[in-house]
Amino acid sequence: MIKIDFNKLPQHIAIIMDGNGRWAKQHAIGRIRGHKKGAQAVRTTVKTCREIGIKYLTLYAFSIENWERPAKEVEALMSLLDEYLTKETKQLQKQGIRLTTIGEINRLHPSVKEKLLQAKESTINNDKMVLNIALSYGGKDEIIRAVKKIIQDNKDGKININEINKETFSNYLYTSGMPDPDLLIRTSGEYRISNFLLWQMAYTELYFTNVLWPDFTKDDLFKAIASYQKRERRFGLTSEQLKEKDY
Repeated sequence: MIKIDFNKLPQHIAIIMDGNGRWAKQHAIGRIRGHKKGAQAVRTTVKTCREIGIKYLTLYAFSIENWERPAKEVEALMSLLDEYLTKETKQLQKQGIRLTTIGEINRLHPSVKEKLLQAKESTINNDKMVLNIALSYGGKDEIIRAVKKIIQDNKDGKININEINKETFSNYLYTSGMPDPDLLIRTSGEYRISNFLLWQMAYTELYFTNVLWPDFTKDDLFKAIASYQKRERRFGLTSEQLKEKDY
């Protein structure tokens, strides 16, 4: 078991769950079965984060670009989401986990959207952890959406352009009220952030692993956290300045 310091955990972990298709190819099975195996890794990761005390977990489940995938695969992903919500909502409730989403959920299939809204409503008062799922999400789209809302609020006299700062802008994003991710994990050996939380990850620590998402285990999560805990987060300051702030 990888050792981590439970007193220095990241408050918010974000994960790009990549590699379901490649895992399926390696095992000579269809991509859809790869996604089903990936859903098991989701359950393990959510359970582990809740157990060790992570406050926010954001999972990149379905991007804006994913709508361009073959229709059969999109249908299968929607069915998997429906199945996950059916099976896991009671567990989320039992574990005190609040379900939230970011992205254009109005584009989801009506039945899936309805079940998703029901799950969010039923867990709204849970306070042990926030499970935030990115669905039909794109970072650039999120920023454009925020800019449009700011422009409209300015026209309506609700906001003065001269008063806009980083905090104000953050309040117009899907993640308003959430801390920015401390740690991003991306599986499958890809070294990019793929239009994910572009504004929020300005100072996020990035961790890349060759492990394909369906093979991602509790140990792999702990390895990522252990790596994070070895890093010095300076936020633009020098090491000496950080030491002075600690006194």
